[in-house]
Amino acid sequence: MSYFTIAGVQLHALHHGDNTDAMRHRINLLMARFPNVQMVLFSELVANGAATHHAEPMPSNMEAMFCQLAEQHRIWLIPGSMFEREGDKVYNTLSVINPQGQVVARYRKMFPFRPFEEGVEGGSEFVVFDVPHVGRFGVSICYDMWFPETTRTLAAMGAEVILHPTMTDTIDRDIELSIARTNAAINQCYFFDINGAGAMGNGRSIVVGPAGDVIHQAGIGEEIIPLEIDLNRVRREREVGLRGLGQPLKSFRDRSVDFGVYRTENAPTPFLDTLGPLVKPRRPDNGHHDI
Repeated sequence: MSYFTIAGVQLHALHHGDNTDAMRHRINLLMARFPNVQMVLFSELVANGAATHHAEPMPSNMEAMFCQLAEQHRIWLIPGSMFEREGDKVYNTLSVINPQGQVVARYRKMFPFRPFEEGVEGGSEFVVFDVPHVGRFGVSICYDMWFPETTRTLAAMGAEVILHPTMTDTIDRDIELSIARTNAAINQCYFFDINGAGAMGNGRSIVVGPAGDVIHQAGIGEEIIPLEIDLNRVRREREVGLRGLGQPLKSFRDRSVDFGVYRTENAPTPFLDTLGPLVKPRRPDNGHHDI
């Protein structure tokens, strides 16, 4: 089977507080209206808000509630992400739940939005998972998409669809739309970038096909986005090229260049070292533009 239906949910939610009742209600309505949906994807940190003091160890009661919903509706469920506490560290963590209500993977966001996302550790493990008889899926979260190495690694691990919850309420959303299209095209995969609405994001979720084509772009309010995708399209374009032209994954595989900039443990990066510390910009003081 190469056809698979995914519904992105762009939900209007509270920035601080429990939004799980609204999520449950939305899933129930969604599945009653579109019973063909096989996977549901929410935006980043939508379940419990964007404050790290809500962080809980996993597995948690909140995660268990989502497991029950997945089993009830027999769907794959990615309920956005939640802050996870492990000892004295906090991670921004996404759970992948199968139709039997089992957590098959957890992914920790690799690139917290520093310096603004303070007190959050970055993860180090890439996550892909297989939907039996359908294909391989990869996950990333929000700011991860700004680092092309993340999506390229998932594609190199075989991911045909990237599921990417985000929480963007800032003026750079238009740039993220371009990044989503670029990531899909250079990795020849589907890219589901689902944002929140209201206090949890400025909307404009986007779903992109493996040729960088926009399948759907949402508005700024609440929206559900049920779309059937064809995984054979990914496989065919990876075989013969994007629109019968470039084959970037094969070219990357067959490259002769060695990217020495990534060997930071062995190679110096003198230019990058001149950029200064990773801190928030501050107002000028006495006419001097300080960081």
